[in-house]
Amino acid sequence: MKDKYICVHGHFYQPPRENPWLNEVEIQESASPFHDWNERISNECYARNSASRILGEGGAIADIMNNYARISFNFGPTLLEWMQKKDPETYQAILDADKESQERFSGHGSALAQVYNHMIMPLANSRDKHTQVIWGNHDFKQRFGRNPEGMWLGETAANTETLEVLAEHGIKFTILSPYQANKFRKIGEKEWHDAIGAKIDPRRAYRCNLPSGKSIALFFYDGPVSQGIAFEGLLNSGERFANRLGSTLDQNSREPQLMHIATDGETYGHHHRFGEMALSYAIRHIEEEHHATLTVYGEFLEKHPPEYEAKITEDTSWSCAHGVERWRSNCGCNTGGNGHWNQEWRGPLRDAFDWLRDQLAPLYEAEMKKLKADPWQTRNDYIEVIMDRSEENVKRFISSHTTRDLNKEEQSKFLSLLEMQYHTMLMYTSCGWFFDEVTGIETVQDIFYAARALQLAYGINGHDYRTTFLEYLSKAKSNIPEYGNAADVYNQHVKPTIINLLRVGAHYAVSSLFADKPENLNLYSYSATSENYDILEAGRLKLATGQAKIHSNITWNEEVFTFAVLHMGDHQLFGGVRKFVNDETFRAMHLELSNAFNRGNVSEVIMLLDKYFEAHYYSFWHLFKDEQKKILDQVLEQTMHNIENDFLNVYNNNYPLMQAMRRLSMPLPRPLLTTVEYIINNRLQNEIAKEEINPQEIQKLLNEAERMNVKLNAETLNFDLAKRVQGLMQQLEQYPDNVDLMELIIDLINLFRKSPVEPEYWHAQNSAFVMRKEIYEDYKHWSIKGDEGAAEWCRKFDLLYASLNLKA
Repeated sequence: MKDKYICVHGHFYQPPRENPWLNEVEIQESASPFHDWNERISNECYARNSASRILGEGGAIADIMNNYARISFNFGPTLLEWMQKKDPETYQAILDADKESQERFSGHGSALAQVYNHMIMPLANSRDKHTQVIWGNHDFKQRFGRNPEGMWLGETAANTETLEVLAEHGIKFTILSPYQANKFRKIGEKEWHDAIGAKIDPRRAYRCNLPSGKSIALFFYDGPVSQGIAFEGLLNSGERFANRLGSTLDQNSREPQLMHIATDGETYGHHHRFGEMALSYAIRHIEEEHHATLTVYGEFLEKHPPEYEAKITEDTSWSCAHGVERWRSNCGCNTGGNGHWNQEWRGPLRDAFDWLRDQLAPLYEAEMKKLKADPWQTRNDYIEVIMDRSEENVKRFISSHTTRDLNKEEQSKFLSLLEMQYHTMLMYTSCGWFFDEVTGIETVQDIFYAARALQLAYGINGHDYRTTFLEYLSKAKSNIPEYGNAADVYNQHVKPTIINLLRVGAHYAVSSLFADKPENLNLYSYSATSENYDILEAGRLKLATGQAKIHSNITWNEEVFTFAVLHMGDHQLFGGVRKFVNDETFRAMHLELSNAFNRGNVSEVIMLLDKYFEAHYYSFWHLFKDEQKKILDQVLEQTMHNIENDFLNVYNNNYPLMQAMRRLSMPLPRPLLTTVEYIINNRLQNEIAKEEINPQEIQKLLNEAERMNVKLNAETLNFDLAKRVQGLMQQLEQYPDNVDLMELIIDLINLFRKSPVEPEYWHAQNSAFVMRKEIYEDYKHWSIKGDEGAAEWCRKFDLLYASLNLKA
């Protein structure tokens, strides 16, 4: 219908979870079977929205849609940085969707930019406001290949200064809650109308005239419908969702109308399972019914410039009824469920961070000037390095931002200063204040960033900022008595994880024992190059000694260390690392340790480690988390093999007895039942993982499970089977003529169809859908021409398509 539009905006965001020293997200056990929560949420939401299902008759998949190409969306830059490295397929689908949307929406893309790390902008100082917008702008341009029209503000938190900064950097519009509107009027009229309490029509675009003479467009989303997605079950039905979106449009009005909502993007798939499918169905329904036209904000703004103007209420947001107090005081806003708790800790936490920021700014400014660099322009441009840390790019950046050549030490200081500023930005990530408790993982993550800034500052001028910082943190009291306060959390949980080059050297020394090529290893954001590396083995015992240069790929500082590590089997590791002294000392250490090891005198080796390394003594527990898991998995492999053999003996020796008990309907004793369940589940996992899959053997195991009334480990088998079918489908995409492979996939899917195992073949379905769109018609053409091979291929592919619940 003419001049009636609908726009759905999704704010896709996760707080940065990277270890500040490694620039990597470490394993998070609570996200199992995924590596971490980014990976899990990407699987449940971000990827799903790039290939969302529309179901037809009988629940079969009739179409697959990239939702991002039809909605408005923004992604946090730090999340996209992770996704580019860890989920490139979804990342590319998001970029492709923005290009597709430009064709659909008159040259306007679906994607919006976001202030860089979700800082609460009204609480930031002016300098940080500008950097947040500049970084968000640059990140967007590099990824999407165009200038952003709109920018999302963290928690939609805004004040006039924030809007001024957006306008100054070329941002045309932003999205706010209707409760952030203060007053409005038609352009040209004198009288203002009160808008406090969401008394504003969200179906219009509004111009906000700023004190500087600039202006920015504001869109106040529809509050009730946006909330209805979370609380009214709108995502339970795509048709109901579509009708609710259209219900707010005034069919009698001749004025252009934009019905638009804004929610967390994770609503569609993560918070509400299959929410992405409801969104797809609603989009398709709106497109087919023609009661309104899908659009994005940029297109609507071009077609219908604001006829009204508005002013906002200062220091407001979409998630705090008290403005922005949620991020600095005990305002009463919390996630609920802990009624006796308070959030008095929020104020002291912000005070601590503000103190640290204000202490480090003069240090940064003075040291940068010594290096002949413009401090704050250089910081604004540092996003160029954050996005590309290649040596060539960093050298170019240093050269272009200094007026004299810097030596190696000065280059390292230059980069350390910028990293210090980078982490004073990250420590203000809004999630640190959003939740109920100062010891929560989001708050502790922000404290990690502060700890990294403190460490870098100490390395620059040797001043102890930490003591005063901890005094501030000590005022942030935990609701859990045994945790004390934020300073206690720092000492107990943050301080032990702080990494320096010596700690990286220790990690290298230990991990070298398990590496194929230990002489050169990449260790997250560090690299290790070893000289004089030597390893001795005697049964389960190993002794590694050497010299290693540890280099930071971020700050370029480096150091040479001497190390020795003794592995006594399993996870029993003893080692030492210290700064390299001289060749003579190293040779003496190497000779003594080698002689003691070759004599089989383990206690002497340990004494010598103590002699040469004294306090610089390390063990398994000093490894980074992912390496700990890797080593434990290797150790457990042999242990589990032994246990499996024991279980198998019990199973084989007692099988006739167990069969007889089953025939007599006698319950198996718990030890025997556990044995049977373990053996069958383990064998199924092994069969699925085999390079050459044997469908007959899998069928025998499934029959045995049914006969013995075994409970299958559905969660593990679902994950393993989906992954295996995904891999087979990827092979089929590469070699589509392989009809035998196609038949194997069909057999594998059908084998489990009547079992309790119900894997979600999401990736496999995507592959089959693409194959049908891109190559099926070619085979069909040759089939019609009488090619028997092509005809057989089409018959098999149709069976595969149906087995994956796809509708042709």
